[in-house]
Amino acid sequence: MSRISNAPSSDVNLFQRIGSQWSNKTTPIAELLLRLYVAKIFFMSGLSKTRDWEMTISLFTDEYQVPWLSAQVAAWAATLAELIFPVLLVLGLWRSLAAFGLLIVNVMAVVSYYHVLNDMPAALQDHLEWGLMLLLLTSMVSQKLSIDYVWQKHRKSS
Repeated sequence: MSRISNAPSSDVNLFQRIGSQWSNKTTPIAELLLRLYVAKIFFMSGLSKTRDWEMTISLFTDEYQVPWLSAQVAAWAATLAELIFPVLLVLGLWRSLAAFGLLIVNVMAVVSYYHVLNDMPAALQDHLEWGLMLLLLTSMVSQKLSIDYVWQKHRKSS
């Protein structure tokens, strides 16, 4: 009778060990892929702003309705954020700060361009999904494939 009552427990332990091993191997890769995916989206957006600065200023003046900032300041801030934060994300350097910065850019994009996004459900859905991905990156522990992880490990061993 004791063998029967221990069998489910040992099966659960086996599944927990397998799940833990799987997670330990795949989480760093999944986190890196998530960083790369989100970084590419925002970096490409930043590059597109630099290709035609007059058009960028025109869009921030006439189309985007960024609260609290002039069109010039908003254009510069958005462009710099979209070019700097993605690089930090890819490197895994100050990852949470970079993800939070891009989350703010994403929220501001939705707020300032909502009058257009409201009529484009797919585009609004994209922003919602990017926001969730960035929120996840702000809350995750740094993984093995990042500079943050290496620094944390080095500080603990020092």
